[in-house]
Amino acid sequence: MTPALASLDHLVLTVADIGATVDFYTRVLGMRAEVFHPADGSERHALVFGRQKINLHPRGGEFDPKAAHPAPGTADLCFLSEVPVADWQAHFAACGVAVEEGPVRRTGATGPILSVYLRDPDGNLIEVSNPL
Repeated sequence: MTPALASLDHLVLTVADIGATVDFYTRVLGMRAEVFHPADGSERHALVFGRQKINLHPRGGEFDPKAAHPAPGTADLCFLSEVPVADWQAHFAACGVAVEEGPVRRTGATGPILSVYLRDPDGNLIEVSNPL
């Protein structure tokens, strides 16, 4: 029998500016910033939401091991929310963040979703969705 994975613990984004990224994800998406110190003694930054986190690596100072070609702006992330997409749109407008597309119906991991798309400071595509 092939072993099975249960969930995603964290992912890594390589970013041009840690401060700008932390500001965007905390102010615009409601994540919580975290600073942590792994066994190597370095200081690292993460964004926490639900039971997941996004670890941040500064461009040119990525931590090993790392992706084969780490670069800012190469991610496409979809986040689920119980807050209605219309409320998110109003929040994004109040934050001065443009919605690039949506709301549009898409198919998520577990079924239909209603999504809006925007960009983070590095140009990563961010999708905020409601399960339908």
